[in-house]
Amino acid sequence: MVLVNKTSLEAHDEAAEKVQKTANRVTLESMNAKILGVEFINPTTIPHMTIAVVSLVNGFSLIGKSAPADPENYDRALGQKFAQEDAMRQMWLLEGYLLRERLSETNS
Repeated sequence: MVLVNKTSLEAHDEAAEKVQKTANRVTLESMNAKILGVEFINPTTIPHMTIAVVSLVNGFSLIGKSAPADPENYDRALGQKFAQEDAMRQMWLLEGYLLRERLSETNS
């Protein structure tokens, strides 16, 4: 489930693809394929904050968050986009570790 238009994650993925020399790379597409669903929460005590709970097909969940410094600048759609991107950045790190682990097993 991908949210709005082009994200910073998509720009990162495109840049990495341009310099890719092997098939060994975590891609945004491969990560999106592992997402079962996304739920957004706006806490009643902090209504300008958005929390994204990203559930993965393997049962693992990631929590992303976003909130503007000034609550007057809150935008629901942007809050959801930024919170999901925050969770996806965490996933990218985990997927990178998993790929590195697989590569080290192959090379040993």
